[in-house]
Amino acid sequence: MLHAVPMTQREACAFIGEFHRHNKPPVGSLFQVGASDGARLVGVAIVGRPVARMLQDGETAEVIRCCVLDDAPKGSSSFLYATCWRAARALGWRRLITYTL
Repeated sequence: MLHAVPMTQREACAFIGEFHRHNKPPVGSLFQVGASDGARLVGVAIVGRPVARMLQDGETAEVIRCCVLDDAPKGSSSFLYATCWRAARALGWRRLITYTL
């Protein structure tokens, strides 16, 4: 069973720097959240302002990084995306977008 873990930007960026396959940690963020399986941190997601200038409307946030361990429980990424959406909505954002490769 996964549960959400509050994270500092420094902690989330350290996790991404160590485990993300192809992207470096972002420079800034609005907020970040971790996922734990009870024994260890298995993933993090970082939410920031949209990269695309036309989407920076004050109502839209973007999941700019999502990183889970290779042996993380199934559904860890979905758990992080859902947690980010709930947090973004609670903070007043009206849309949350993301892009995947």
